[in-house]
Amino acid sequence: MDFRAALLEQTNTFGDLIATGDPETPVSTCGDWKLKQLFRHVGRGNRWAAQIVAERRNEPLDPREVRDGRPPEDQAGALEWLRDGAQLLINAVDGVGSGTKVWTFLGPRAAGWWIRRRVHEVAVHRADAALALGVPFELPPELAADALSEWIELAAVQAGRHGLPIERGRSLHLHATDESLGGVGEWMITSSEEGIDWTHEHGKGDVAVRGPVTDLLLAVTRRRSLADSGLEAFGKTAIWDRWLERTPF
Repeated sequence: MDFRAALLEQTNTFGDLIATGDPETPVSTCGDWKLKQLFRHVGRGNRWAAQIVAERRNEPLDPREVRDGRPPEDQAGALEWLRDGAQLLINAVDGVGSGTKVWTFLGPRAAGWWIRRRVHEVAVHRADAALALGVPFELPPELAADALSEWIELAAVQAGRHGLPIERGRSLHLHATDESLGGVGEWMITSSEEGIDWTHEHGKGDVAVRGPVTDLLLAVTRRRSLADSGLEAFGKTAIWDRWLERTPF
């Protein structure tokens, strides 16, 4: 997957969507934010990541210290600021080398890690904007599936920060119904003494959630409930509830 192209595309689509709405529109999936805060968060986030990479930082960057961290007041300038931020990150990774280790909130990672992370961050926040504006949200199945895999990876690495998300010995199975995904459209998440692990294996979990991959992504990221998404759930749904409760980003 070309994450560079995806970052530019998702960022541009996000900006175009935000431009259609009133900046004061509430974004219910992001606390008390409005569209203007969501826009600034995404735009500054790309520049924040770009500066971390460009400076080869081994410690976090205070968001208040991001260069050009606030968008211009006029809409055309703000959209250009947003788009330029995504390109800045790509340029920064190319400048230092995608394999160069830099700071991330999961510990040192290759600089290229940030491009994939920001792709999925922007995509989910585009969903926030779409839900706020009452318009449809779609992602290419392959991109939505990778976003779901990345979210599970993040949860597995950070397991325990908010209490183990799955009780030891229990399992959660996610099954995407998109035919194009093949074997990467299933996720078996298990819990053991070593922590949380996952594979793309088919199997029977203690709870299973099934449906289109974009709907699975929105449910796992708590953008939509099972009831609102139309996903099917089988087995011990309390395991699913615990997973959601203990995997905040």
